[in-house]
Amino acid sequence: MHRVHLLATGGTIASRQGPDGLAAITPAAELLAAADAPAGVTVTTSDHGTVASFALTTADLRELVAVARSCLGDGVDGVVVTHGTDTLEESAHLADLVHDDPRPIVFTGAQRPFDSPAPDGPANLADALRVAAAPAARDLGVLVCFDGLAFAARGVRKVDTLRSGAFGAPGRGPVLRLAGEAVRPLSRPARPAPLPLDLHAELPRVDVVACHLGADAALLHAAVAAGAAGLVLQALGAGNVPPAVAEATEDLVAGGIPVLVCSRVPSGPVAPIYAAGGARLARGGAVFAGDLSPWQGRLLLAAALAVAPDDPLRVLAQHLAV
Repeated sequence: MHRVHLLATGGTIASRQGPDGLAAITPAAELLAAADAPAGVTVTTSDHGTVASFALTTADLRELVAVARSCLGDGVDGVVVTHGTDTLEESAHLADLVHDDPRPIVFTGAQRPFDSPAPDGPANLADALRVAAAPAARDLGVLVCFDGLAFAARGVRKVDTLRSGAFGAPGRGPVLRLAGEAVRPLSRPARPAPLPLDLHAELPRVDVVACHLGADAALLHAAVAAGAAGLVLQALGAGNVPPAVAEATEDLVAGGIPVLVCSRVPSGPVAPIYAAGGARLARGGAVFAGDLSPWQGRLLLAAALAVAPDDPLRVLAQHLAV
């Protein structure tokens, strides 16, 4: 007999239609009752707020991760967290950055509400419970289970606003597949060492600055003026930026502001290839984040600044080398 704990946090999976739109009012016990829970798995439940995921603060996220970790008590084989899809990839990533247990924490949710004529939440929840209890999920860290597939938290992205196959991992693919009652392993990616992050302490501010044709340095300087301790560039292509952004990046890095380079392109890594673009950023001391999304890169840089404020680049290098 396996034991899994279900932690419900709201989201579309818990939402019902009301006079002003959807609201997450369905508790964990009712979510579980609607799902076809796997045989041989005992499920305990708890609720942790119903804030829409698009309204979560970083403090909310730190608290959620701490609560999810605390649910991995004695006798528990895994934890399932139901979550809104808008920022699920960020919550799962922060949880994964600190995850130091072989047992999985599995995030799931829904694209259609609980009272939809054809809700997708019950099937996603049943799959997530099955994954959380499966030996194949051990040592994979934090997972995102959706539409019959499970993805490693690192690299997962929401890839569609409405359809049931909401998540993917461009360039990486899923790590597990649900096939009836079976959980079938597909890959076992290497995982960086967990970061010793204090979840009770505020994370340093890190802002994401989008690049586009003709972008200047105004938003970079505004972010730093607002208190950003680090910046993530949502760069063009493989990590290129307009000249004004490159020049400002050189100045900011020289002044002690770490800059992480990601891409606005959904798939593929960034690389310092073009002399006046990415290569200039690299020469100026910016760090390239592989294929991490800007949103996951933001949390990684914030965590690196929190763990090693005097040398965040060392933490970034160790994490990104895996």
